[in-house]
Amino acid sequence: MPDPINWSLALPYFAAALAFGYVLGSIPFGLLLTRLAGLGDLRAVGSGNIGATNVLRTGSKALAALTLAADLLKGAAAAAVGLHWGLDTGVLAGLGAFLGHLFPVWLRFRGGKGVATYIGVLLGLHWPAALIFCTVWLLVAAVTRYSSLSALIASALMPAVLALQSQWQTMELFVLMTLLVFIRHAPNIRRLIRGEESKIGGT
Repeated sequence: MPDPINWSLALPYFAAALAFGYVLGSIPFGLLLTRLAGLGDLRAVGSGNIGATNVLRTGSKALAALTLAADLLKGAAAAAVGLHWGLDTGVLAGLGAFLGHLFPVWLRFRGGKGVATYIGVLLGLHWPAALIFCTVWLLVAAVTRYSSLSALIASALMPAVLALQSQWQTMELFVLMTLLVFIRHAPNIRRLIRGEESKIGGT
C-alpha cells in the first residue's frame, strides 16, 4: 500500500497548486481579447458569457478561436505544471484552473461555463481521454448542431472513460467537474428541453 500522506509537508504544496491553478484559470481571455480588439465589454454581448461561443457572437471567428485555445491551454498548463510534483498536485492545479474560470474573483465570481478549460485539464492529466472528448463532441455536434448538448454528452462520458482506463484519481476530479459543467449549463438544458436552444451556425 502507498505510504500515508504527511499532511504537514504536503499541505503547502497542495494549497500552492490549487492557488496557482485558480489564478491562471481566472484570466478572462475572452473578455481581454475582445476589449483589446475594440469590441467593447463581452458581457454585454449575446449570453454575456466570457467564453469562445459568446466571442463568436461578436462576429470574429479568429478571436473566438484564440479564446478557445487560450481557455484550453490555461487548464492544460495548470495541470501539467502541477504534475511535476505528483498526481495530487496536478489534480488540484487542474481543479483550481477550472474553478478560476467558472468563478474568477476579478469578475465578481461570474465566469464562463468551463468546457474549454475542462478539456484543457483533461489534456494535461490524461490526453487520450481529451481526444475521446473531442471526438464525441464533434460527432454529437455533427448530428444535432447543438454545441451545449455536445459538451454535456461528452463530459458525462468522461468519468466512465477515465475509469475504464484505470485513471481513478483523475476520474474522481472529473466527476466533480462534470457536475459543475451541468450546473453551469442549466439554462441551456432548459432551452434544449423546450426546443429553444440555438444551433451551431444558426438559430
